[in-house]
Parts: sequence; C-alpha cells; structure tokens
Amino acid sequence: MQTVLIVVHLFLSLGLIGLVLIQHGKGADAGAAFGSGASGTVFGAAGSANFLSRATALLASLFFVTSLTLAWFAMQSVERPGVMGGAEVQQSLPPQPDSEVPSLGVPPVPEPAAVPAMPVPGDAGEQPLPKTVE
Repeated sequence: MQTVLIVVHLFLSLGLIGLVLIQHGKGADAGAAFGSGASGTVFGAAGSANFLSRATALLASLFFVTSLTLAWFAMQSVERPGVMGGAEVQQSLPPQPDSEVPSLGVPPVPEPAAVPAMPVPGDAGEQPLPKTVE
C-alpha cells in the first residue's frame, strides 16, 4: 500500500511541476510591468480560472493529501521511545578503600568543610530587629 502511494505521489509531483511550467504567468507581458490592463490590482487583472489552473489546483490538493498520508504511514511504522528510552541506568558505587587506584601525581581533593546552619527566626540567640519610625 505504501509503495503504491509513493508511486502515485511521484506522478502527482511530476504532473504538478509540468502544469506549473506550461502555464502563462500574469506578469509575463512587458506591458504588465507598467500597469496596462491591470484594473487596479497589483498582479494584473484577475481572469477566470481556465482548465490549466483548475487542474493545477486539483493536482496540488491531491499532492497534499498523499503527503499527509505518507507522513501518517511513516509515523505509524516507527516505535518512538520515551525521553529516557534506551538509556541504561548505571549506579555509581563509592570506591572501596582497599582497592588500588593508580596515582597520577594529583593530590586528593579534601573533604568539604561543614557549613553552619542558618539561624531560624525566633531562636533564643537571635536579636530582634530595630523598629523603624515613620
């Protein structure tokens, strides 16, 4: 099914390219650049849609439909893992003191000093803040 859809999509794209290339553009005339027959529009007079423009619109809409269908098929065929999909969980163990670690001439990192706890408001040792006079 998907292969047939790809072939149809390919023929639609080639037909769309061919139809666009054989159409006559609105600004192709030399007089259109100077406003002759423009009837107050930017890109010239808007004529009625002929066979080529209607065929182009039909092929373009079919091309969009096949593009969306192919995207849907592509989404369905791939199993999407989550954010951590495929990641291995590794637990780091602390180094054993009796294990031999090669020395590279770098001194060991000292243990961090204990950080004193912040005083909590209302503790016995805390001084009250002075009152401001307004």
